Amino acid sequence: MSSRRKGVIDVAILEISIVPLGLPASGISEFVACCLDELEKYSEKVRYELTAMGTIIEGDLDVMLDIVRKMHEAPFRKGAKRVLTTLRLDDRRDINASIEQKIRSVQEKIQRTD
Repeated sequence: MSSRRKGVIDVAILEISIVPLGLPASGISEFVACCLDELEKYSEKVRYELTAMGTIIEGDLDVMLDIVRKMHEAPFRKGAKRVLTTLRLDDRRDINASIEQKIRSVQEKIQRTD
């Protein structure tokens, strides 16, 4: 039985940052790219935005957690021996939330303080 309210869409927002550790070079963009290759396979099921410090994913929680596992494994396939994955999960069950809604909410409050 769902714990969602009637009319509330079953969508969560997740921020993920995946960092391979102990590499000979300091750049990690090729590892980020391989993680995004995994995420792109699910572009029909989730929405995402790459940011300078991580990736924001919006979609069904169960689907996203499956994707997280695949993204976490990707750097190991490229030769990483240790990977640090950080998640922040916003799972609202009171209103319909989205990446855009969260940004709009902050922008509205910034405009009120000007």
